Amino acid sequence: MVKLKDPFTITRNKVIFDYSTLYCETPEALLRSNLFEEIVKRFVEKNATKGSSIFAFLSESLHWLSRADIPKELVKLFRLLFSYTSDEISSMHEEYRPIMSEKDQMYELVEELYNYWRRFERFFFIEAPERSNFPKSSIHHAQFIKANEELKNLVLYVYRRVSEHITGKNPRVYRQLPAGANMGMLLERIQWDCPVRYLPLTEVPFIRLALMEPPLILYPEMNKRKGKFVEIHEPPKLLSVNKKEWFCFPAKVGELTAFIYFHQDFISLGLSLSNLFEIAEYEEIYSKRPDLILVFGLKENLPSKTVFYDDNESNIIIGFVAHDREVDYFGYFKKMTLTLHNIVMIKRGRLPVHGAMVCLKLKGGESANLVIVGDSGAGKSETLEAFRVLAEEYICEMKIIFDDMGSIALDQQGRVVGYGTEIGAFVRLDDLQPGYAYEEIDRSIFMNPDKTNARLIIPVTRYHHVIKGYPLDFMLYANNYEQVDDDHPPVEFFDRVEKALNVFRSGARLAKGTTDEKGLVHTYFANPFGAPQREEEHERLAQYYFQLMFEQEIRVGQIRTRLGIEGYEQEGPKSAALALFNVIRQKAGW
Repeated sequence: MVKLKDPFTITRNKVIFDYSTLYCETPEALLRSNLFEEIVKRFVEKNATKGSSIFAFLSESLHWLSRADIPKELVKLFRLLFSYTSDEISSMHEEYRPIMSEKDQMYELVEELYNYWRRFERFFFIEAPERSNFPKSSIHHAQFIKANEELKNLVLYVYRRVSEHITGKNPRVYRQLPAGANMGMLLERIQWDCPVRYLPLTEVPFIRLALMEPPLILYPEMNKRKGKFVEIHEPPKLLSVNKKEWFCFPAKVGELTAFIYFHQDFISLGLSLSNLFEIAEYEEIYSKRPDLILVFGLKENLPSKTVFYDDNESNIIIGFVAHDREVDYFGYFKKMTLTLHNIVMIKRGRLPVHGAMVCLKLKGGESANLVIVGDSGAGKSETLEAFRVLAEEYICEMKIIFDDMGSIALDQQGRVVGYGTEIGAFVRLDDLQPGYAYEEIDRSIFMNPDKTNARLIIPVTRYHHVIKGYPLDFMLYANNYEQVDDDHPPVEFFDRVEKALNVFRSGARLAKGTTDEKGLVHTYFANPFGAPQREEEHERLAQYYFQLMFEQEIRVGQIRTRLGIEGYEQEGPKSAALALFNVIRQKAGW
């Protein structure tokens, strides 16, 4: 098996390590590992730079050593502390008596080193054997999961035993914290049908299995998205795609297959895709050509930080995102992938929809499949959240088909149906019902929970619902900027196709701070992700499908969520949902 990666990399507060190379079966092996020595070295250097009391204690107690030699001596001391108590070490090694006599300060040092390790975002990977030499079942999922459990338990055991040997006491409370890796991945090299101009990508391994220790809290450098996705007419050369620094997440984006390549500096965002998209099967990768490719973290010069190229010759839409701190935000991964998806949908005669779709069944027996269209912050996801809050009283079944992006097409019976793209949702923490995020904490990835536009990535549906195709009953525009009164009801329906098209085409909303926009803004069909880039084709499809919706008596209108109006962030979607329930109850009498 060819080694693809270095044993470990530390970059931008992330530790990425090859567990098969750094595998530690015993505490002694862990304490002798290169990664442990590197962490101790960085910990000492950080405290020395700060001039902290910890470094003052070390330099005074180990006064015969230079600043550069203290980390190595500290590693030796930890090895001794695992096997002997502080008193035993003092009696055996006279030079360690000063440092061992200060038990409180030594205990504090160990605590701070442990916390320093845990403050890193930690990722491990294991490479699967070559599949040509092994049957499909040789990728042992159970062993992969067990590896992370063993590492976590080993780190905890070493930390506790060293602490006990310093203090001479057993702790009264044991906290089973995720002390190993936050996320892990099983990698595999798979041959795929790659056009010549993208050959460097064939060296990058695919993620075949992902593992996480939720709740996972990540701190990307940015908390909003800005700018547009610009089309280019010649792809850049992929010179900086080094197989040692890149990974590929093979995603199922609706019915499409997307190869999402990312540089290791963006590994936390790249692996978070596992809460948003289904991972493609081996058979969907081997000898196949993907529908979409995204290369995230490219160091070549790009005309803009986010660009895409429609490669008609190769029949692939490929996006490129620059290696830049300004794109260190999950929204760039999600929205660029969905932009590529939408352009393919337009080319295939489907109408992409920036919105949410849900199938509701009320306790009275009434049911409806509805789509709520809106740009970021319009209230589509928040209205779904309102449905969930009201579910106990009104709803007996609720299936989410898509939370943010889908498409409209015709099924074999000629009905207008909706398809999804994602199995997860990337939602604003501020707009969720208080407590909901904590109810779902065991599956969640939190991003910048202490900042404006804090986000949560959480699975919300199953893949078979995403691709099944559900007939539409309602098509509603999420109006987040108008108050509700006698002339502006919470739910309003249009009586003409052109009137409906004008509202959807205008794409008006009050910006919520999720992007760099402010105030009342307009986006073509509330969808900057593919629709404006293919406006002429999109317009033809919109007119075609809206005409069909009216002919098939699908109710087309708008729902006033009031999400953009201060004070109505939760009450607005809730009252809109209640009004919609009343409309659904009346459906049988249309």
